Amino acid sequence: MNNSNDLVTVQAALDAIPAGEVKEPSIPVEAFIQEAENLTLWASSDAASLAVAGITNEMIQQLPVRAGALREAQSLWFNDRHTQKQAEKDWQEQSPAALDLRDELLHAFSFAFRKDSQLRGRVSAVREGYGNDDLIQDLNDLAVLGRENTALLSLISFDESLLHQAADLADKLAPVLALANGSRQKGNEAKILRDRAYVYLKELVDEIRLAGKYVFRKDPERLVGYVSHYWKRKRGKKKEDNETTA
Repeated sequence: MNNSNDLVTVQAALDAIPAGEVKEPSIPVEAFIQEAENLTLWASSDAASLAVAGITNEMIQQLPVRAGALREAQSLWFNDRHTQKQAEKDWQEQSPAALDLRDELLHAFSFAFRKDSQLRGRVSAVREGYGNDDLIQDLNDLAVLGRENTALLSLISFDESLLHQAADLADKLAPVLALANGSRQKGNEAKILRDRAYVYLKELVDEIRLAGKYVFRKDPERLVGYVSHYWKRKRGKKKEDNETTA
């Protein structure tokens, strides 16, 4: 079964995890997946012994399925995050031109509509807004306002092509900003899916490890397979650093 199928297989179980129990991985996902796959092989050799602690063959064989689901979810989030980061880069590069165009239109409209209080009020309303979302809306609003009052704009030799630029830029930047904002939203769907897949795998890994530590508490040669070597290395490194700075 490939990783994509693994994710489909456990999707209902992932959806059933209460929101309050969903959390980010406390260990690099790649390292955790490898530890789960290692645990599958190790526990398979101990299946008979683990059975006395309630671990079934079905539970052991479920490990690679959950690991595959997490790998797929991680890849989906990585791709989504990459797309969003590119959108952030595109926004940073393109938004200054949008801001300059907005300011140029406001300046021209303020002068062209200076004798019409109603139009001045509409220009002021646009000027009051701020923020990225507002910038896109401002460009579109100014394009519409300009098209409705070309006669007044012609009196100041206004370049009407700027109205088309404003409308086009608003259309172009809206999806870019939507993607860029996605990377800053904690509720990102791809990230939540990844976190759910992590919790689902961790639940089983923890259960099998606890059983292994109980069953093989007097057998260090088998016990070693039921500890996280990632955290063991981390603790060893921390101890070494403390001794070095002491």
